[in-house]
Amino acid sequence: MRIATYNVEWFNALFDQDGNLLDDGEWSRRHDVTRSDQLAALGIVFTAMDADAVMVIEAPDHNGRRATVPALQNFARAMGLRTNRALVGFENETQQEIALMYDPDVLTARHDPKGDETGKKGSRDAPRFDGVFRIDLDIDNTEDLVGFSKPPLEVAARTKNGTDLRLIGAHLKSKAPHGARSRDEIMRKAIANRRKQQAQAVWLRQRIEAHLRAGEHLIVMGDMNDGPGLDEYENLFGHSSVEILMGEGAAPELGLYDPHARRALQRRIGAINTTSRFYLSSEKRYIQALLDYIMVSPGLRAKTPEWRIWHPFDDPNCWTLPELRHALITASDHFPVTIDLDI
Repeated sequence: MRIATYNVEWFNALFDQDGNLLDDGEWSRRHDVTRSDQLAALGIVFTAMDADAVMVIEAPDHNGRRATVPALQNFARAMGLRTNRALVGFENETQQEIALMYDPDVLTARHDPKGDETGKKGSRDAPRFDGVFRIDLDIDNTEDLVGFSKPPLEVAARTKNGTDLRLIGAHLKSKAPHGARSRDEIMRKAIANRRKQQAQAVWLRQRIEAHLRAGEHLIVMGDMNDGPGLDEYENLFGHSSVEILMGEGAAPELGLYDPHARRALQRRIGAINTTSRFYLSSEKRYIQALLDYIMVSPGLRAKTPEWRIWHPFDDPNCWTLPELRHALITASDHFPVTIDLDI
């Protein structure tokens, strides 16, 4: 079975209010890319991946006017994809949902959130992801109330072979210091936002440990927007969000594994894998980063899975296929990550 995570930049802008594809020559929200070209590129990428399930990060919006599931299923139908069913979890207000597309002939899947509802009072014990988490962020003996701008998607899945899986799709993100003017104000806001992201990682880690202690097969995937050495504030917190999620320092049976994250953690200087490519207008050049992960529980790691980053320049099979190489660059500023498992 192949499972993927894919952050599709501005996927929402490719659909009208009714979830129909905007397959025309108008500009997409991606720089110098038309909506038709981005849709065609996405069709090529999804078809080439041929995954049994895809955790879509930044999926089309889900609110009172728009709906994620019809949009994704219309996309699957237009592209002739096997992953023609979709599900979404708690809606958010960011126009960037987390959704699962899957092949119903290969697995069943349902949104299955865990944890207690909290209301505004919050809870210290891994509440439901649309609730409020209580944690002392700055060690001042005063608890802070933390919420997810993009609540992780929790999925209970069962494969055709009868294997039960827990899937958690996440998009952790530290907001930019909007509104800050002076250097000191920018730094204060950036540190506060990074601290909130770390608190979300602690919250998610509590849920991860509960599943691992129960001996369940677990896959945590998505865009963690964080990793070892990613920014100048990491040393203030000791660990990146990725290290927290993986359970650095925990007993082996309570750890998650991703080979690309592990390589980056062991090599602070030198070559690492990357999953995204961004243009820096101030420097007039591109920069690459490792942001997207598929982390697995010990029981799944024992099945000797194979990971792959569909990077147009680093993966030989992508590089030697010009149509796929161009599609990967046109479709998004992130590249898919897949894992092949015998389940």
